[in-house]
Amino acid sequence: MKILTHLCRFIIGVLFIFSGFVKLVDPLGSAYKFEEYFGADVLNLEFLIPYALPFSILLILIELLLGIALLLGYKVKTTVWSLFGITLFFLFLTWYSAYYNKVTDCGCFGDAVKLSPWETFYKNVVFIVLIFVLIVQQKNIKPLGSKNFRNWTLFLSMFASLYIIYHSLTYLPIIDFRPYAEGKNIREGMEYKEDGELPPVHDLYLESETEDLTETILEAPKALLIVANELEHTPPEAWQKVIGLATTAKEQGYLVYAVSSSSSALFDETMEKYNLSFPILFCDSTTLKTMCRANPGILQLNKATVIAKYSWRNIDKERL
Repeated sequence: MKILTHLCRFIIGVLFIFSGFVKLVDPLGSAYKFEEYFGADVLNLEFLIPYALPFSILLILIELLLGIALLLGYKVKTTVWSLFGITLFFLFLTWYSAYYNKVTDCGCFGDAVKLSPWETFYKNVVFIVLIFVLIVQQKNIKPLGSKNFRNWTLFLSMFASLYIIYHSLTYLPIIDFRPYAEGKNIREGMEYKEDGELPPVHDLYLESETEDLTETILEAPKALLIVANELEHTPPEAWQKVIGLATTAKEQGYLVYAVSSSSSALFDETMEKYNLSFPILFCDSTTLKTMCRANPGILQLNKATVIAKYSWRNIDKERL
């Protein structure tokens, strides 16, 4: 039983750390998933949507620290019962989601690993069984190192996690698992595979009031996209940096467009207010959230390949 306990301890600890880490590097992604769960079509808890980001940060820290605590053997009883409780909750949530076909991807492994609703449910069933073994065999879970070592490891893990969250929210995720990451070719992401599965990029439409400019932008050897999903929440100081970058980009032969999911009236108001020299195109909000987590963020494209991606906060004209 000791070998089985150690094996369960290792598997659960590592998977919880992995699950926490892939969300840690992109906390906004988890927040968007919480918004989806809180929506009227799923749990109908729309009053919680404004708190989606704090919920996501709390869940990320809990997952990551519980995984580390289990491997360390830190407060074993509290740790294993906490793991059981959180897994039981998500077992119900993923069953509900799968049975009623509410959410197509639970986001349990962020954008790093995509699981279907039923795959996610069965994954949680396995987790419950492994954690139950740990509950029964708590006596075989021995602490690792000294008490000070365990305390400092958890403290430093939390400190490092909070810093990564801060950095990712201030700039961009430190690791990008999405199909618009640097080095990815957007056109390749739009290709259907032989199995007919929906491609990673399947809803990209960059439209003006009169035409679809998606192909024009993807074919351009130099294109600069300014992703401002919600114009009403774009800081005024951001536009000053963006305007300077756009001017330099145009001088170097770039096609320059802003893209947003806001209303056309807000397009006109923003262009007039900041005297923008580039048009604003419409794109679906979910697509823009996937494309770039910053508001605004910048994508530099070379024939549909993302050659650079950054937040307005670290705009550098030397990038062009």
